[in-house]
Amino acid sequence: MALRVSPSLIPAFTQAFFEECDPDLAKQSLPSNLKLMEGLLKNDPDNRQLLNALCMGFTGYAMLFVEDDDPERASTLYLRARTYGFRATGRNAFKLIDAGLKKDIIRSKLLAYGEKEIEALFWTSISWNAWINLNLDKPAALAQLGAAQACLERVMEIKPDFFHGLSYIMRGSISAAMPVALGGKAGRAKTYFEKAIGVSNGKFLLAQYYFAKYYAVRVQDKELFLKLIKEVESSPSDGLKEVCLINAVMKEKTKRLMEMSEDLFF
Repeated sequence: MALRVSPSLIPAFTQAFFEECDPDLAKQSLPSNLKLMEGLLKNDPDNRQLLNALCMGFTGYAMLFVEDDDPERASTLYLRARTYGFRATGRNAFKLIDAGLKKDIIRSKLLAYGEKEIEALFWTSISWNAWINLNLDKPAALAQLGAAQACLERVMEIKPDFFHGLSYIMRGSISAAMPVALGGKAGRAKTYFEKAIGVSNGKFLLAQYYFAKYYAVRVQDKELFLKLIKEVESSPSDGLKEVCLINAVMKEKTKRLMEMSEDLFF
């Protein structure tokens, strides 16, 4: 009852999470808050704000704090996030996982989603594609790539700049990481990353970090790599207040990426 009477409570929580500029504080506090929301969900299982927040929260936690050190655990968290996202979108979204569906059929189903579902569809797509990006060596993940990419494409049709162009970043990352034989296209990846940087005027540092990590390393462009690293290092975390946490974490990750540069380029 309290959640329904105070519908702004959950969005305010997610906003406060991404605005936090202290990565250590966020890393320590987020798991308990996610468990709290899972407890609240048991009393209101169809609450779409809670479902959206859980999808967003588990995706953000895995991407920012787990993926680099424990990809297997991050994969589990991404799938957990995707499940909440599917529930938030409704419309039998789980059926999109069916590997037997052709991409044009999936796209036709996605036409039913519009601006009302944009947040749920967006975070579902991000968690799904992030899971695939960690499991490109697994047939099960590759079998779902078409559906996951179609979801991102639908988000980009509805609102391409949603959450500072993160859809472009995710598509660029997969295009750069995937082998050519499986459809990877470095040139296309570069275009996606450049569009993402344009959306935020370079203030959403996740774009530069992933651009350097996936594209610059893939094509062995060390000059571009160093340029992107410098942009992240010289940019303030609070250049975009609403994603201060993400920017702060990217600055930390960039330091580690730079330390690995001698091994990444040859």
